[in-house]
Amino acid sequence: MSKGEEILKVENLHVSFKTYAGINQAVRGVSFSLNKGETLAIVGESGCGKTVTSKAIMQILPQQAAIGAESRIYLEGKNLLELSEKEMTQVRGKEISMIFQDPMTSLNPTMRIGKQIAESITNHSDISEKDAEKEALRMLEMVRIPNAKERLRQYPHEFSGGMRQRAMIALALACRPKILIADEPTTALDVTIQAQIMDLIRDLQKELNMGVILVTHDLGVVASVADKIQVMYAGEILERGTVDEIFYQPSHPYTLALLQSVPRLSTKNKDTLYSLKGTPPNLIDPPEGCPFAARCDYGMGICRKKDPDATVVSGTHSASCWLHDARADRKGLPDLFRLGGEQ
Repeated sequence: MSKGEEILKVENLHVSFKTYAGINQAVRGVSFSLNKGETLAIVGESGCGKTVTSKAIMQILPQQAAIGAESRIYLEGKNLLELSEKEMTQVRGKEISMIFQDPMTSLNPTMRIGKQIAESITNHSDISEKDAEKEALRMLEMVRIPNAKERLRQYPHEFSGGMRQRAMIALALACRPKILIADEPTTALDVTIQAQIMDLIRDLQKELNMGVILVTHDLGVVASVADKIQVMYAGEILERGTVDEIFYQPSHPYTLALLQSVPRLSTKNKDTLYSLKGTPPNLIDPPEGCPFAARCDYGMGICRKKDPDATVVSGTHSASCWLHDARADRKGLPDLFRLGGEQ
């Protein structure tokens, strides 16, 4: 269900890195959109390009990175790639904010938590330091940090892991951004705290009507929070759809592999948990065909020779796989697959 008008549109995003071995094509032709109040999950294993995509939107890539000339990133119709660094400084934090994987490396260890949040507010608005400190206190209370007035004057090392992540969320939301990018926000936390952080992000999203991009390798995290999912592999989007479509009608072998690797209550022993064989391709010399072909249980000859176009499964669901071609041999495919043209 659409939750509002479109606020972000990424078109044909290419990101490459200069390395001693050659040019690493980390992101290859990624496109997607995000509406107000909507949560988009970008899912895939480590190294698939999820975080690089997020940092490209924020324009915080390292110096050796280059964004393709044909790429476009529109924020409410404004192409962010045409902005100067000074103009992007006003976008970061105020219009788009990001929560990073490890808050300890993102928070300044020499500065009190309250000071860091207040400084972010004063950088983006015409407000006094005293009023900014009051707003910082309100933000800590909003993210449900107990004894917020005392915590305001503490340093990051005095917070637990879960509390640091809450402080990071308070910092990211201090200027009421239109978009929040959450990059693996629960990776370093235990399961109970993970659930609390995801509930917190969801509640704050409803309150502020933000668009949220959730970057994760864990499909279990996104099941209850995302509206739509994009499955990413080797710098490309292999499948996209709503949560129900991805979970109950996966249409790409890689998506199915990710789903089978998630433990379930019905799992009786460790031998029943699926493990994906092989390793991702070298993107300094990417394969001509489907990037997943070498690891696919259902691969065909054409898979290694030509990259498939996206097949439309429904109005909100598409997948890039040769198994959707009418000429493909579909014997032995799991019943779970929903192939193009089949209901």
